Amino acid sequence: MPRTDSDTELAAVGAGLDALDTPAVEQAPPLWRRALRSVAPPVVALAAVVVVWQILWSTAWWPEFKLPAPQAVWDEFWTSASTGEVFGIVWTSVHRAILGFLAGVVIGTPLGLLVARVRVVRAAIGPLLTGLQSLPSVAWVPAAVLWFGINDAAVYFVVLLGSIPSIANGLVSGIDQVPPILPRVGKVMGAGRYASARYILLPAALPGYLAGLKQGWAFSWRSLMAAELIAVSPQLGLGLGAYLSHGQNFNDMPKVLAAIFLILLVGVGIDLLVFRPLERAVLRARGLTASL
Repeated sequence: MPRTDSDTELAAVGAGLDALDTPAVEQAPPLWRRALRSVAPPVVALAAVVVVWQILWSTAWWPEFKLPAPQAVWDEFWTSASTGEVFGIVWTSVHRAILGFLAGVVIGTPLGLLVARVRVVRAAIGPLLTGLQSLPSVAWVPAAVLWFGINDAAVYFVVLLGSIPSIANGLVSGIDQVPPILPRVGKVMGAGRYASARYILLPAALPGYLAGLKQGWAFSWRSLMAAELIAVSPQLGLGLGAYLSHGQNFNDMPKVLAAIFLILLVGVGIDLLVFRPLERAVLRARGLTASL
């Protein structure tokens, strides 16, 4: 049977709709260009801050003990780096933050699934999770010290209370945005609760879950700094929070600013090396290359 003009038009419309549904495949830029686009903006912003800082110091708006020269802060940082002290300080804090964050993921993920899928649980503890997420982590430090003493248990307790609500709420938000037809299709195909959660809900909720993980890491890092800044003890070793506290106790502003710089450097480094590639991979898998 010969094709009519209407058949040709319908075929063209169908091909156009298929093209809209198909993610655009773009050639990835060279690795050096991608690295330059990721690294150059923060470096330029940091250079601008240093220039403004140098200008303010040169005009002597504040006394030297309040605003030291950038060179003085660099000398403090370089002295600690040349002796290897700074690497031990950073590792003390980073490994605590990573362990606390991973424990938060293990606890917060099933908790988020439970809150998202069970109405009674959401009604009972959903508002509590939101309240805990908005509660400053520093408020838990005195209670943790009284309960556990000045030791690692108190520090990890504060880190967990900072990370778990963000991770759980991020997963709940991601699951709430999953189209209802997807769980129904899984149920029709015989998927149980575990299979539905693993193969349907979690992959579909991945963008929201990843946002919750990123925020959970940020809260873990902030909680750790608060705990180390207040709970200073030889038993805990010398972390970035204790290093910052020592600078404050001795009115050593270059050390204080060097500690702040290191804390910021770790936060930016984790985002660029871990979460930014994960976000790009998720967006690219969904064809959302325009936001990359």
